[in-house]
Amino acid sequence: MDVQRAQEITNSPTMANVTYNGTRIYIAHVDQQNGTTTIHPLDEPNNKQSVSVSSLVEH
Repeated sequence: MDVQRAQEITNSPTMANVTYNGTRIYIAHVDQQNGTTTIHPLDEPNNKQSVSVSSLVEH
């Protein structure tokens, strides 16, 4: 995934089907300058982590 698409998903009111390492995730924040994003698994909102946007897959 690229940074622009990740930002579009973050700003959209519709939930997109995005995974990280096979786990469905929610994108909480996109850092466009660094190409990273803060995510958490859909069922674990307190389990936040920062990962590269390129490691996310939209289905």
